[in-house]
Amino acid sequence: MVFTNDYPIWILLIGFAVMGVGSFLRPAMVTAQFDIPTLSTAGRNEVRAVYGGFGILMACSLLVALFNPALRSGICFTVSAALGGMAIGRVASWIADKKIDKWPRFYLILEIVCATLIATAV
Repeated sequence: MVFTNDYPIWILLIGFAVMGVGSFLRPAMVTAQFDIPTLSTAGRNEVRAVYGGFGILMACSLLVALFNPALRSGICFTVSAALGGMAIGRVASWIADKKIDKWPRFYLILEIVCATLIATAV
């Protein structure tokens, strides 16, 4: 049975899974958004680790949260904190560079919205 407060978990679970699988299969598509059109072997490894592996394991963690009430609040808090940390990093970069481009700005907003959304799923 799906409860109303399960929807944020499902939304983020799917989002992280898509990010993870997409990063494994097409790492250059990830970095092309940030004006890095080509990647070395080390660069592809980094994208697959940071975006791919992270995304897949976040999705798996959220799946656990759906079916294990004892772990749900801790998992939701951790996912919210991870997204909040990414948003803080983007703001810090924006302040340091005195500029934020289109895609980083989009992901900043997405991270804030998703961090807030997942916090409601507890």
